[in-house]
Amino acid sequence: MEGLLPIGRRLQSKHHCNNKIIGARYFINGFLAAFGEFNATEANEFISARDSAGHGTHCASTAGGSFVRNVSFQGLAGGVARGGAPRARLAIYKVGWIGGAVSSVDILKAFEEAIHDGVDVLSISLGIDLPLYPEIDKRDVIYYGSFHAVAHGITVVCSAGNSGPEYQTAEDVAPWVISVAASTLDRSFPTPIILGNKQVFTGQAMYDGKDTGFVKLAYKRKET
Repeated sequence: MEGLLPIGRRLQSKHHCNNKIIGARYFINGFLAAFGEFNATEANEFISARDSAGHGTHCASTAGGSFVRNVSFQGLAGGVARGGAPRARLAIYKVGWIGGAVSSVDILKAFEEAIHDGVDVLSISLGIDLPLYPEIDKRDVIYYGSFHAVAHGITVVCSAGNSGPEYQTAEDVAPWVISVAASTLDRSFPTPIILGNKQVFTGQAMYDGKDTGFVKLAYKRKET
């Protein structure tokens, strides 16, 4: 795969290879031209398609992660985990670098390479900060790149951002893309608190430790 370092001995067995990732490229020339050279070791960054922050891996697994059975979060919510399209193959196009900084040049180059590679769907897990996020804005290169991809028959799915639910905070809302955002789950993680008089208050928490037993409650009182 272009852009990846050689596979180490520990990962050369069939046990670790499931043919999920079939392509990987990275684009950094625009970033270097705009922000200058940097020390990859000090920045904990990889000058390759490898993910250093986890954001790209997280988004890729959400979109196309394979079926993984018997998983849980510290023993909670056990079951089968999978992405939205678990049998999809992934081609990775890395454009984000230190602190999530990106270059417009690199973004457009990644779009063009993906179009040339013949991908079926593009999942764009980034957005450009613009005032009021207008539907079409010539300053946002994602609109240009996504339009070109759609013109080639590629479905483009974009992140609506992390700034909701206030008005005028959705990103990547061009009419030719599918904008997606986080929603709610159809499950809860109830955590009861039982008082000495047997009264029960139920809340939610991801606590997975042992019951603490009875402890004293302190009532907040305003000093006069």
